[in-house]
Amino acid sequence: MNIDPVLAQLRVTPPQRTSPLQKLHIDLPLLAGLGGLCTLAFIILYSSGGQDLNVLLRQATRLGLAMVVMIAIAQIHPRHLKFYSPVLYLLGALLLTAVLVMGKTSMGAQRWLDLGIVRFQPSELTKLSTPMMIAWYLSGHTPPRLKQLVLAGLLVLIPTLLIAKQPDLGTAVLVASAGSAVVFLAGIPWRYMFALGVLGGSLLPVVWHFMHGYQRDRVLTFLNPEGDPLGRGYHIIQSKIAIGSGGIYGKGWLHGTQAHLEFLPERSTDFIFAVFAEEFGLVGCLGLLGLYLFVLGRCFYIVVQAQDNFSRLLAGALTVTFFVYVFVNIGMVIGILPVVGVPLPLISYGGTSMVTLLAGFGMLMSVQTHRKLLPS
Repeated sequence: MNIDPVLAQLRVTPPQRTSPLQKLHIDLPLLAGLGGLCTLAFIILYSSGGQDLNVLLRQATRLGLAMVVMIAIAQIHPRHLKFYSPVLYLLGALLLTAVLVMGKTSMGAQRWLDLGIVRFQPSELTKLSTPMMIAWYLSGHTPPRLKQLVLAGLLVLIPTLLIAKQPDLGTAVLVASAGSAVVFLAGIPWRYMFALGVLGGSLLPVVWHFMHGYQRDRVLTFLNPEGDPLGRGYHIIQSKIAIGSGGIYGKGWLHGTQAHLEFLPERSTDFIFAVFAEEFGLVGCLGLLGLYLFVLGRCFYIVVQAQDNFSRLLAGALTVTFFVYVFVNIGMVIGILPVVGVPLPLISYGGTSMVTLLAGFGMLMSVQTHRKLLPS
């Protein structure tokens, strides 16, 4: 019997070799984009931190910890992330409640829990647990009906109000954005979106009534920073001066006068973009924005490639949250948004927000690298 025709019809595919990054469930394009941002962060932090190598060493330690967290979370299959979503959401809500009862106060805000061994902000956990919970709930209800939308709205509102009570308006905005992104991506009808917009607009006077005095001052300063140039408007005025003085090509690395002469407050944290713009100019800013767009583009690609509703909704929410981070920080630094204390992601000095961000990117890598390859 001649079996050659039979063998010719069989396509024998040799086993594919997997690289170390693939074994670790690391998405190389996303890792490259994040690496580029972190490299720029060290360059500008050296300048804004007064050329202090200790600042870079502390930031490198935090980055190393955040990378370990990202790689560890990337190993977790999305189905396990889905299974533990309600548990993490409940834990986050309980910790936020504990903050209001026994939290530690720092700089006028009660945001910290001190467990003796470690001191942390539970609100950082809710940046991840809230979109995970909403994605878990709505993954079986797409498109959602009015009943599901109401419950999803309550699930978003609970941690948002608890965080705003601390008060921490910036984090509250990020948590609300993450949860709302899941609802939007689940396929909310346009008539509901319009109704929510009208409702939100009508509640603005109520929100204004319950805002703290310094929060109202930030809004008023945003509308007219020149009204108190040596007081509440000082930050944003100096930031605009730094950005404008950078021109097209900037003053050069380590030559920014606003930062080095200490005119610009919070130059290594919330207003680090102003330092970057002064030293590298418009060209440098476009390069930085290009890196952010590359990371966002890769994240949206992962969203499109996701193979189940939970993964798609979660990845989409994390991507939108990262965009809101960038938009809010740059918007407040250039004066088109009120100052709300949101750091520039992966660039600003600090460790807590970096760990949270890279944990989110670990989830995105998990969604991408645990996909089942469909036969061609």
